[in-house]
Amino acid sequence: MRLASIHIYPVKSTQGHDLDVAEVLPWGLAGDRRYLVTDADGEMLTARENPRLLTVRAELTGDTITLTGPHAAPLKVLPSSRRRETKVWKTPVELTDGGQDAAEWLGALLGFPARLAWLDDPTRRPVNPEYGTADDRVALADGYPVLLASTRSLAQLNDWIAGEAAERGEEVPEPLPISRFRPNLVVDGVDEPFAEDSWTRIRVGEVGFRVVKGCDRCVLTTIDAQTLKKGKEPIRTLSRHRKWDGKVWFAMNLIPDTTGAVVVGDRIQVL
Repeated sequence: MRLASIHIYPVKSTQGHDLDVAEVLPWGLAGDRRYLVTDADGEMLTARENPRLLTVRAELTGDTITLTGPHAAPLKVLPSSRRRETKVWKTPVELTDGGQDAAEWLGALLGFPARLAWLDDPTRRPVNPEYGTADDRVALADGYPVLLASTRSLAQLNDWIAGEAAERGEEVPEPLPISRFRPNLVVDGVDEPFAEDSWTRIRVGEVGFRVVKGCDRCVLTTIDAQTLKKGKEPIRTLSRHRKWDGKVWFAMNLIPDTTGAVVVGDRIQVL
């Protein structure tokens, strides 16, 4: 098995970057999900309810980002020194405000008041203690530092979608890209679809990870990032084949055991 691709998302719910090499830190890949967007009251916003966030690209230079979007000139973000508490799902975390210029830029994009927030200290947010240790940390990903997906599992899912569409007499859709699932690491060469469900530890190159739990999927996976249109897939088909505990599942959450660089083409070992 090999590492087929690497992806980071500097601002949560915005466009991703494809990398050839990434540094694995205790809280995730360097540059991944250190920023998010909130409303005026500090409540987290995501592309689930605000798909226009998917039109935003964030270019990283150290801890500085430049926002690019379809509605305004690019903006270099200069965070303020003001902090405020928000919640990343159920976890409260103190974030640094991204400044008034970023607030106006995002407000113009979304059509209502919004602000950018930065996790200046990524050691501030713990993972769910049910699946991690007291020392495990995560930046602004939903719950865990790294998300891994398999091309073999995606191929099986696309086969299910195509076969069931044909059975219903519907036009067979184009295969879903792996980007719908917003993974950090994509593995190729797995023998069986969803073999990753049973993994507990892996090594990517020289970097070790715990495989702590599956990833339950939401409506964000049904949004086409190019057109911003919502559909029924993959949730409809996952509900038939990959539903338990009242949720549908695709991809696996990882916590790094060690740090270091991972490179596209690295060998992946199941430990």
